[in-house]
Amino acid sequence: MNLLIKFWKWLWKSNSLLSWVIFLFLVFVFVKFIFFPISGLLLGTSMPFVIVESKSMQHDESFDVWYSRFGSWYEKNNITKEEILKWSFPNGISKGDIVIIKGEKNYKKGDIIVFRVEGKKTPIIHRIVNITKEGEEVVYSTKGDRNEGQLPKEVRIKKSQIIGRAVAVIPYLGWIKLSFVELIR
Repeated sequence: MNLLIKFWKWLWKSNSLLSWVIFLFLVFVFVKFIFFPISGLLLGTSMPFVIVESKSMQHDESFDVWYSRFGSWYEKNNITKEEILKWSFPNGISKGDIVIIKGEKNYKKGDIIVFRVEGKKTPIIHRIVNITKEGEEVVYSTKGDRNEGQLPKEVRIKKSQIIGRAVAVIPYLGWIKLSFVELIR
């Protein structure tokens, strides 16, 4: 026990490079093997946190200006401005935000969901704009708020592809990791 106390004091009080390396390693181990698994268990999803990597859900202007640019697609698809204003995150989410994801049994129109697409490494985070039934199976259709239209891969999403629904956003914090990822690309 005495050795553990000495190690703890050294880790917090020492300014050596070795203490910093060990501290960062312990933080990594804690986050990877304790924090993420417990968060995933509590939120009911394999991916409880997602960093937004594109601007497809970003609104750079007020809602009214955004709607004047992109609203015609929604009107053509029988989605009113009033309906959009009632959705979660009606002003979108920005590149670099960390989105907290919760697994759900059912999803509704207007929910921002994270889903997997075959052949794509990273999941997509877009908003549900239509829900249909094909026999017993529920099929979702999504769209990025900033996109002019739908991508072919988001017209027919099965429930098995969905990781979860956005329940909260931590603004800008994802840029810490995203900056390094973009340097490598």
